[in-house]
Amino acid sequence: MIKQYLLAILLLFPLCASGENDLKTLSDSLNAILEQKQYYVALKEKQIESIKQTLKDSTLSIGEEYEINATLYEKYQKFNTDSAARYIQRNIEIAVALGKEHAEYDSCLKLSLLYSMCGKYREAEEILKRLQAIKLPANLKAAYYNAYYRFWEYYAISTGNTPYARQQCRIYQDSILTASLPTSVNARLEQGFRLMETNPEKAEKLLTNLLATEQVGTPEYAMITCGIAHAYRGLGNREEEKKYFMLSAIADIQNATRETVSLQSLAMIAYQENNLDQAFRFSQSAIEDAAASGIHFRALQMHPFYSIINSAYKTEQTKVRTNLTIYLTVVCLLAGALAILVCLTYKQMRKTLRMKEELTQSNDKLKELSRSLKETNQMLNGRNQQLQEINTIKERYIAQFFDLCSNYIDKMGQYQNEIYKLAINRHYETLIKQTKSTTVIDKELNSLYEHFDSIFLNLYPTFVTDFNELLREGEQITPKAGSLMNKELRIYALLRLGINDSGKIASFLRCSVSTIYNTRTKLRNKARCPRDEFEDQVLQIGNTSE
Repeated sequence: MIKQYLLAILLLFPLCASGENDLKTLSDSLNAILEQKQYYVALKEKQIESIKQTLKDSTLSIGEEYEINATLYEKYQKFNTDSAARYIQRNIEIAVALGKEHAEYDSCLKLSLLYSMCGKYREAEEILKRLQAIKLPANLKAAYYNAYYRFWEYYAISTGNTPYARQQCRIYQDSILTASLPTSVNARLEQGFRLMETNPEKAEKLLTNLLATEQVGTPEYAMITCGIAHAYRGLGNREEEKKYFMLSAIADIQNATRETVSLQSLAMIAYQENNLDQAFRFSQSAIEDAAASGIHFRALQMHPFYSIINSAYKTEQTKVRTNLTIYLTVVCLLAGALAILVCLTYKQMRKTLRMKEELTQSNDKLKELSRSLKETNQMLNGRNQQLQEINTIKERYIAQFFDLCSNYIDKMGQYQNEIYKLAINRHYETLIKQTKSTTVIDKELNSLYEHFDSIFLNLYPTFVTDFNELLREGEQITPKAGSLMNKELRIYALLRLGINDSGKIASFLRCSVSTIYNTRTKLRNKARCPRDEFEDQVLQIGNTSE
């Protein structure tokens, strides 16, 4: 289903048009198909296995076996060179037994091509020297020159493109064109590649016309689009170059062709454009294909470039993780400071509320006193002294109240100014000292640890489970109910984040350095693996390059 859907996308692409949106869509299609690469490999293996089953038929004639072996060779040629060589070697034996020279020559040429692909250049050359062109049938001469051309081409790649090897490539490329039918796909393809050195524009036109006759998604389609991409490279058109390399790479992946020169080229382009993620992904897939297929020269061609990309990619990932650790530490510190400020603000609000309640009560008393004064107004003369005392008490209470309010407002204003000055000047240490309290600190430390546990386990969700799997049976660590981690787990969480200094860990967890050292020693002794490897394995928890 996936294959048909992605193929439909390709058919919607006009080969003569281009644009950023089309290129983005095509890039997304390539990435999606690359995710499904193993699906296409499994599909091809299933097809091959189905063909192999026919060889088990006891009524099979030796001639029929030859034809089946030839089919298996075609399937295996750019998929697994060792398997392809095994079946073509059997065909050579069959051809000799049947006395069919043409079939023997054809199989020998195919075996020579395989030997060149997997780096057995001496064996390949011995076969070609034994099969002299003058003795071959006319319809095999093009295949003979092609085998020699590929021998020198792959040898040149493996030995650093020596002038002699390149000269031999050109000689045999000319011979292919001479011996092939001008209208054949291989001849037109070779003609296009030959023109790229001198006239890339003409090569592009020739290959584009050839592409119009080919079905989308075939191995030949992949080779032609790859050639067109090289032509556009010669013309300096990077956008079209990328487009046709992508079309070629998609067809290669769908056909499980492991000689993915287009994917290698895309990796180089991505590296030049500083897109390390894509460069690493493409180059890794290409080097895996070369190793799986046994195509020696492609592995040699890709390995130096892959090493450069791999190194750059790892450096970038290390930088990202370092920045993440720094950001996480800063966020934890700011969260702790914010929590302390919130707590202090809450306390001040509670004090203000209490004062409002007291003020309300005082107002109620004043009202009650006023009513009492009204009721006793008629007794003013008799109780003048009492009224004076009441007025004195009232005045003193009001004075004390306003004094209290005034002092509170002054203190609040002064405290607010100090907090504001410290905050705006970022004097966080002085701010923390002024507000330091054992109860508050303990509470905020617990809050900080809870935030740390939550943030860390968001980064490494399976850390506790994976950590316990490193310990012997019965030695696993289980946090208390309501807690995400305990002190032992936090020690190794900090180690996982790259904080290996026991002093820094002890400072963060508010315990002694000896406690940290003893805890680490105790847990190393409980490990399933050798104790010297335990902490290295902890550092691998949650690692994805694995």
